Amino acid sequence: MENSCDVLITNAQAVIPNVGVVETNILVEDGKIKALQKSADSVQASRRINANGKYVMPGAIDPHEHYGVYTPIEEAARTESRSAAVGGVTTMMRMLRLYDNSYRAIEKQLQASRGNHFVDYAIHASILKQEQVEDISYLKGVGVNSFKIYMNLGADLNRIYMDLDPGEHKVKEGEVDMDDLLLSSIVEEGAKAHSIILAHAEDPVVCAEHVKRGKEKGMTGLKAWSDCRPASSEVQSIAKVSKLGRKFGASLYFVHIGSNAAIDAILQERQKGKANYYIETCPHYLTHTFDFDSIRGKVVPPIRSKSDVQSMWSALRNGVIDTVGTDHVANRLQMKMGDGDLWSALAGFPGIATMLPVLLDQGVNKDRIGIERVAELTSYNAARIFGMYPRKGTMQEGSDADLVIVDMDLEQKVTPELLQSYSDYTIYDGWKMKGWPVLTMVRGREVMENGQVDAKAIGHGQFVGRP
Repeated sequence: MENSCDVLITNAQAVIPNVGVVETNILVEDGKIKALQKSADSVQASRRINANGKYVMPGAIDPHEHYGVYTPIEEAARTESRSAAVGGVTTMMRMLRLYDNSYRAIEKQLQASRGNHFVDYAIHASILKQEQVEDISYLKGVGVNSFKIYMNLGADLNRIYMDLDPGEHKVKEGEVDMDDLLLSSIVEEGAKAHSIILAHAEDPVVCAEHVKRGKEKGMTGLKAWSDCRPASSEVQSIAKVSKLGRKFGASLYFVHIGSNAAIDAILQERQKGKANYYIETCPHYLTHTFDFDSIRGKVVPPIRSKSDVQSMWSALRNGVIDTVGTDHVANRLQMKMGDGDLWSALAGFPGIATMLPVLLDQGVNKDRIGIERVAELTSYNAARIFGMYPRKGTMQEGSDADLVIVDMDLEQKVTPELLQSYSDYTIYDGWKMKGWPVLTMVRGREVMENGQVDAKAIGHGQFVGRP
């Protein structure tokens, strides 16, 4: 029937990117948006949801997550996609790190991922050695069309945890030296494949020298961590990879940018043309400074000064920043804290479930940015950059019915239990945030309502291949 559907969302204040906030009714059928229409009087629906007084947004896309590093993917997918659903994230993009010489090993990861996600998921492949460069075309064939460069790995800072093999539980460490030849090869082959090149821009030589001196002096606290990984090292790496980007005509996506110096450096490079430039920031660069009194906040690049936080908000408002990703790390506090000191503590912390609440509470409800901008930053832009639009990232006929209903008046106290991740801590513990997702729908199926994730929805999440 033309005027029937599986799910009807009535009285919606629909936040549609490039359109605005529209009063409408949303018809969902077979996992897709069937129609947006003013009247719902004659619509027959199996399920009706009244969104009166609330916004309906396109499902959030978190373009930057690490899961499968501390627990194998078949376990991590269950816990972290559950946390994603709590936070209104309907597509999660995993930063995969494999130490094998060949990326054909990704097949084991894809197989173990199937049936274990509540929400949809995609993959960025980290290229860690020269042999893996040869697999860029193969990876594109299996739907992975974005590649991560760890420019921060080298010198005395060349060790990193890899993703576990399915069924494996012992943390796996490897050495990576991102020398000039490997860096150039990745950018060149990525550009040939019309792929997105994600760059972690920090100079390891500069950071290694500062870290060595910091340890010798017995420095402590997050201010020391910021000083030992200075923003100047980001600026140097941005210039270095941008030169290659222009040479090969690449699309460069700068991950987790949190300093004013890094923003300025990218804007200067962008003005030179001959390459595409995208900028991602993270919620913690909008909310925390190095005055945070716990090494739970240790992350790379570090959280910076109050001035840098202000710069990030300004860049969000002005359209300079394209996306917000969480750099979510699914670890436990005991492992995170190491021996309890700055130098042994691990970098990274969880954040997928608080991405949208942070932007709603600190952004919209504090009049820093509008709700339409949140939809762009958390969904529309990521979908366009990473080849998922218009299937994802918007609300129009034929798009996946990935929808999030948010209550801007709902205030909740943040606790690890509320967020439902494998991680047993959060840097927002005890914060009261106003503005929360109250319903998360993935391809027409409700996977979360009022903070409760539907256990029967496990396995509903599908791999999103990108050409």
